[in-house]
Amino acid sequence: MDITYGRYLKIPELLSLQQPVGEPREHDEMLFIVIHQVYELWFRQQLHEGDRLGDLLERADWDHAHATLHRMLKILKTMVAQIDVLETMTPISFLQFRAFLQSASGFQSWQFRAFEMMLGAKEPRAVTRSPQGSAERLELERRLAAPSLWMRFLRGLVAAGVQVPASSLHRDPALPPEPDPALQPVLLQLYRNQGPIHHLCESLVDLDEGVQEWRYRHVKMVERTIGAKPGTGGSAGVAYLRSTLFKPLFPDLWDLRSQL
Repeated sequence: MDITYGRYLKIPELLSLQQPVGEPREHDEMLFIVIHQVYELWFRQQLHEGDRLGDLLERADWDHAHATLHRMLKILKTMVAQIDVLETMTPISFLQFRAFLQSASGFQSWQFRAFEMMLGAKEPRAVTRSPQGSAERLELERRLAAPSLWMRFLRGLVAAGVQVPASSLHRDPALPPEPDPALQPVLLQLYRNQGPIHHLCESLVDLDEGVQEWRYRHVKMVERTIGAKPGTGGSAGVAYLRSTLFKPLFPDLWDLRSQL
């Protein structure tokens, strides 16, 4: 069978996946579905790129790691920009089909939780939101126990001959990020050398800032759409989303700013 554009990309199957549930049909429900399906595809790509980035970091392959990180940053900017499109949907329009979503909620996106865990934002409760024994839960359990990108970066430093404190290197990977004062003098010296590791660290700060920007834009989008109402699926809505703001993924790199 000849490979065509449609066959290669499974276009017929792809276009069959947008199935509004509201009755009567609300025009904006199609936009709501498409945007969130696109987000899931971007999460998949970010996980794909992030796993490669982790491998490159552990091997201290700084040049290729920086190139992969650059791609992730571009994808993240696209993810943030998509919120502009979603915000063209008015609160009244969303209310026309919101009740039909029943328990469905972006809160249940296991790929986003996996993305968070890969970056280092470990949340054990996120694992329990997927059914016991499901492929999604097994993947989240694996991500929870696996070293974050930051820990893999520290392993790469060791491979490059840098003395990394055991307090950071052997930290429980299932714990959320915390700054390590013993590590910061090591990072400070690397920064002062102005080498490839310094530039890679700055790109990690860009990634951290970009994720925080995405969270903030998401909070404001939800707030302007549903206000202070509970989220679909019974989540706390804006109140929960606000609690996730301004939590750095790489706190040591932020603490370093006041020491330079």
